[in-house]
Amino acid sequence: QVQLVESGGGLVQAGGSLRLTCAASGRTDSIYAMGWFRQAPGKEREFVSAISWRGSSRYYADSVKGRFTISRDNTKGTVFLQMSSLKTEDTAVYYCASRGSKPVVATDYDYWGQGTQVTVSS
Repeated sequence: QVQLVESGGGLVQAGGSLRLTCAASGRTDSIYAMGWFRQAPGKEREFVSAISWRGSSRYYADSVKGRFTISRDNTKGTVFLQMSSLKTEDTAVYYCASRGSKPVVATDYDYWGQGTQVTVSS
């Protein structure tokens, strides 16, 4: 099993920045990809970004491309989501997830964190 813990959420004004962190523990050697998803009130969970655990592949939703950057530190089992130029529509609970097999971009990730709230005020 893989355990995931997110941190770094909070309240920020529109145009501001936040960096989310996801710490993975347990069977991290089984991870193939890590992803970030978000769910706003009254909406379905949506894909935000994903990164391969050992390669260089990175993927972004169109809505965050150019504003968000995903990165990882394999030595620490950590994935980051740097969010810049935040908009009010980025307000959501952000979840970290891990996947043990291809593809990198998918909705059926294996393990999920508990989520961290990001609120962007106007």
